[in-house]
Amino acid sequence: MVTVPVSVDNETARIYKQASAADKKKMQLLLSLWLREFEKPSVSLEKLMDNVSRKARERGLTSEILESTLHG
Repeated sequence: MVTVPVSVDNETARIYKQASAADKKKMQLLLSLWLREFEKPSVSLEKLMDNVSRKARERGLTSEILESTLHG
């Protein structure tokens, strides 16, 4: 795995810093999936977000897990 700098707002940084190691891993996976979608420039943002959501659900991410991850 490679580390790259990504700028985020203060609230996002706080959430990430306070997350458990397991939740950080989930966030990193979601970000990786989302960024990979940008290799396909013909995909609209809406379709991109739908694809990321679908893939996350397929991997077991539920609305409850996401809410818990984001809001502790």
